[in-house]
Amino acid sequence: MTVQDPPAALRLTGLSKAYGATPVVDRVDLVVPPGSFFGLVGPNGAGKTTTLSMAVGLLRPDAGRAEVFGVDVWADPARAKALLGVLPDGLAMPERLTGRELLTYLGLLRGMPPQDVARRAGELLELLELDRAEGTPVLGYSTGMRKKIGLATALLHAPRLLVLDEPLEAVDPVSAATVKGILQRFVAAGGSVVLSSHVMPVVEQLCDTVAVVAAGRVLAAGPLAQVCAGRSLEERFVALVGGRGIGEGELAWLSS
Repeated sequence: MTVQDPPAALRLTGLSKAYGATPVVDRVDLVVPPGSFFGLVGPNGAGKTTTLSMAVGLLRPDAGRAEVFGVDVWADPARAKALLGVLPDGLAMPERLTGRELLTYLGLLRGMPPQDVARRAGELLELLELDRAEGTPVLGYSTGMRKKIGLATALLHAPRLLVLDEPLEAVDPVSAATVKGILQRFVAAGGSVVLSSHVMPVVEQLCDTVAVVAAGRVLAAGPLAQVCAGRSLEERFVALVGGRGIGEGELAWLSS
């Protein structure tokens, strides 16, 4: 009897999206191993957010396939999304609810037992230091607080895969350390994380696997050490993506 390898936490095959004649995501193939902390990096406009939106069922692709633990995201969305916790870019929320009300609403909407919703919501709010704003509606949250409540909504139902777009953006250093600890514990317990970020040191600190994308295509993907090839991730990223240095004499007026 042959023992089959477990399915990938996330598998993207030929994923494509264009707006008019402009391809934004161009036949992306990616495999996120189960139990991995996967970093997705790329310059502005590289197609990261579009790729993740298609991967989790928020944006329909023009072509290709996305699977979560072997479940097709678009053929069986209810089953796939039960396995997912998502923090998308520009997350829209019912803004007149408080953080606790928001978590309670989403937990009950998922069919979770009320006692579990109440217990988990309380733990998440306290750990993310949002219990201090217990009576504040989401409308009054700062950008960093919105990121933290968004992460709480992604974690509430104990998913197997977290897909997070810039989860630490505008989050203060103390809270960022807490968020990193939560994610590392999640992976250590067998979960999988896909994290998109512009901050190379954060990706290098947290991730064991990484993909570099530019112009809607994957330039390199694999274990972090393999992709970095003996350099820092930032150095490798610039070498892959290409960057324009400042020529002699340019911006000389700044020194005058």
